[in-house]
Amino acid sequence: GHMAREIDALGGEMGRIADLTGIQFRMLNKKKGPAVWAPRTQNDRLQYSIEMRCAVEEQENLELKESEVNEILVTDSQVTGVKTNLGESYYAPKVIVSCGTFLNGLIHIGTNSYSGGRSGEPAALHLSGSLQQLGFELGRFKTGTPPRIDLRTMDYSQLIEQPGDEPPQGFSYYRDIKVKNSVSCYMTYTTPETHRLIKDNLHRSALYGGKIEGRGPRYCPSIEDKIVRFAERERHHIFVEPEGLRTYEGYVNGISTSLPPDVQKEIVASIPGLEKAKVIRYGYAIEYDFVLPGQIDAAMESHRIKGLYLAGQINGTSGYEEAAAQGLVAGINAVLSLDKKPILTFSRSKSYIGVLIDDLVTKETHEPYRMFTSRAEYRLSLRQDNADERMMPIGYKLGLVSEQRWQRFQQVQQIMERELEKLKTKNTNKNNNLKEPTRLINILKRPDINYSDLREYGYHIPRDVTPEIQERITLEIKYEGYLKRQDEDIKKFEVFENLTIPADLDYMEIKTIATEAREKLDRIKPVSIGQAARISGVNYTDINALLVYLKKRIKKITTDQHE
Repeated sequence: GHMAREIDALGGEMGRIADLTGIQFRMLNKKKGPAVWAPRTQNDRLQYSIEMRCAVEEQENLELKESEVNEILVTDSQVTGVKTNLGESYYAPKVIVSCGTFLNGLIHIGTNSYSGGRSGEPAALHLSGSLQQLGFELGRFKTGTPPRIDLRTMDYSQLIEQPGDEPPQGFSYYRDIKVKNSVSCYMTYTTPETHRLIKDNLHRSALYGGKIEGRGPRYCPSIEDKIVRFAERERHHIFVEPEGLRTYEGYVNGISTSLPPDVQKEIVASIPGLEKAKVIRYGYAIEYDFVLPGQIDAAMESHRIKGLYLAGQINGTSGYEEAAAQGLVAGINAVLSLDKKPILTFSRSKSYIGVLIDDLVTKETHEPYRMFTSRAEYRLSLRQDNADERMMPIGYKLGLVSEQRWQRFQQVQQIMERELEKLKTKNTNKNNNLKEPTRLINILKRPDINYSDLREYGYHIPRDVTPEIQERITLEIKYEGYLKRQDEDIKKFEVFENLTIPADLDYMEIKTIATEAREKLDRIKPVSIGQAARISGVNYTDINALLVYLKKRIKKITTDQHE
């Protein structure tokens, strides 16, 4: 949810389409600290696809061509276009490959396996070979999906209803989209019978039967994985989620599986509330090729082929938001490059998009990468509520944020500044609980006081201070001390981020750096000392040796210039 809001603030479409097609809205993790509060929406899947397609088709100067790309065309290490399975070629100085799970996609249900990019769609069978011929190193991952059931066949009396939040809160900033809750999701659990069925049939699972080579996501495992890895657990959560307003299909989140159909039916029937549920579509596992992401830079451009950008699951990530963030960054940088402008990179101290991309290009990927708040060192500053403050100035400068949205953003900033100043300078009126007048800001710092409670202390809250603005100001005030300490840490972090490394540096020359570290540095080509220090296999001694070498190099260049 944090990334979906960052994408929206940059001018991307994901948040807008999510709000237009959302059927349930919830804020997750409210019982924890604000750094991990995360907006979630359940969307009408078909309507989301239609609305996004419309957004693409209506985009000025964008032309759609539907075909299967078999080959990346390259001349002298510069991309020149693509060639399709029909023999047609499309020429372009920039190409972005964002092919999801389609590269040599292989679908597994029990002992049955067949080619596919996802259910009902063909795989891309030749593009992997083209990438390998160009010298890219590929790996193989897997992911999975659960069975879908007919919602009319559930026993709702045994399910725990999970309604949306009231009032609902959407993803998109300053668009005036009225969001509403139209459905509930439902929670239930696996049972000992569910676990027995899975254990007894593990040999029939594609994953455990040896048919799947690819590695799966550790943080979103199949139900077979859960039962094996967490054998001590007596039950696991199951969430039944409606797929849309005009369908009775429900997504059984929590039992992603590659077991055969007969076992899947028994598993569903072993879950309270689903005893008589009819399966509409069986779950399956899919394995697919991906490009090891150390072969791209922070602009999403490949090191090997100039003008070729990779975005999404082709870089080893998992999840729609991660893919959307990469696609947006790749698109932005492709256009900036065409316009002969400097690339745009995102710092991990300023955004989750920055954390995502930095992790991809500097750390080895051994499993499908998924974003979590725990991956961000400065997550208290990277909250979902302030993504507009962090990202909208960038989007506006790029021309991706409309003037109307920008003016609304600035109005909110002015309101917040005005209110903060008033809270810092105004005292409370006489109150029975107070022995003497107290600054309103100190009242709001108390853990049991909300913004609306300030009325009891004589403060008139202006009408333009919306509940959202009240919450944002409250968080800034209550966590002021933590935020100041984090700002100091960010300043230290940025010292090393600002120590740039020349793009033409030959690491293999620097004999004082360990061989493994030199090879990693040469392959990844970090843009700063900070990024170099985060590369797996590059240690403190290697970084010191690099700093010494760079100082000597700078001194030599300076001396040569004077001579």
